[in-house]
Amino acid sequence: MARPRRGLALSLLSVLMLAPAPAWAQDEAAGFPSRAIRIVVPFPAGGPADIMARIISQRMSEDFGQPVVVENRPGANTVIAAQVVAKAPPDGYTLLMAIDSTLTMNQYLYRVPPYDPLADFAPITLTAKSMSLLAVATSGPTSVKELIAKAKAAPGKLNYGGGTITTQLMGVMFNKAAGIDIVYVPFKGTPETVQGLLTGSVDLVYAASAIVMPLAQNGQVRLLARMDSRQHPSLPGLPTLADAAELPGFDDISVWLGLVAPKGTPPAIVDKLQQKVAQILADPRVKETSERTGNYAVTSTPAEFSAFIAREAERWGKVLKETNIRYD
Repeated sequence: MARPRRGLALSLLSVLMLAPAPAWAQDEAAGFPSRAIRIVVPFPAGGPADIMARIISQRMSEDFGQPVVVENRPGANTVIAAQVVAKAPPDGYTLLMAIDSTLTMNQYLYRVPPYDPLADFAPITLTAKSMSLLAVATSGPTSVKELIAKAKAAPGKLNYGGGTITTQLMGVMFNKAAGIDIVYVPFKGTPETVQGLLTGSVDLVYAASAIVMPLAQNGQVRLLARMDSRQHPSLPGLPTLADAAELPGFDDISVWLGLVAPKGTPPAIVDKLQQKVAQILADPRVKETSERTGNYAVTSTPAEFSAFIAREAERWGKVLKETNIRYD
């Protein structure tokens, strides 16, 4: 039997994608959820991903009338939690509060990736973006230009701390854009990284605003720049790193969180979850609570989130290939 022509096959696929959801899928979404939902968090309790999951789970439980449980499964650079969710039944009852590295970077960090971020998950929505700030000791440089000049005068003598792959890559990208060599020092998390700055173990850090802003207000550290173009009401005069260093083309960098489900979860259920999360995070009281923790609420449609993941993966893939950073 002759194979159908590619054009005809694509046309048929387009028609199927545009067709309304079948009645059984709509009925399934109408009865969803009928039991407890589990949100798996790839970090210990108390971190940004855990806090955001608990903010959402509390309201979702109240609105759905079903328990929504947060399960912490830390370890292996978020791989353990990702594998748990990727292997779960695709019914909407097991979700992953993924961080950027889970969906965009891990595929480049392992020679044999333990899961496929595109093939194994159904994107639901972005949930938050943090704002990272470049901070130095109070005895350190007073501006980004002074920091660059100091780094150029003594290549490899300054160092920076980071507790995640994203903060490590912030330093890599700044080094490349500014033509400097500031050495990376790894830490297990942001609190330890900032402690390293306070004790003099490192000269600068890239850390979440919620962690370093109070220290700056108490005069314990100095803030030099923010890592993206969003304005912060408490930092009206703090420039972006791109502006402070006069580095045109230096992209915004933020750590982000998002909810995904196992691949194959019915689109009607994915849409119902997305709409509920968007409703929750649009509540001014929820937004205020979230922002106090450094998580700035942001949502998207599943299609928008999927496109966002693809763009972020392309950007970070280029950076990681240049650095040849590997975890195995």
